[in-house]
Amino acid sequence: MADSLHTRYMTATTAWRTHHNSCPTCRSGQHCATGAQLFERFTRLQDAYLTQQKRKS
Repeated sequence: MADSLHTRYMTATTAWRTHHNSCPTCRSGQHCATGAQLFERFTRLQDAYLTQQKRKS
């Protein structure tokens, strides 16, 4: 069974936070190449999840 949007969103959040906490470049306020990809995925999934929630209400 495919992961739910919420599960993918939470997984992306965890991946971004884990990377951010261990990457000096990302912690300094700029994104390294990996951090940029993780952050972009997190924000896309966050937008999709929040849009889905608005439609439900």
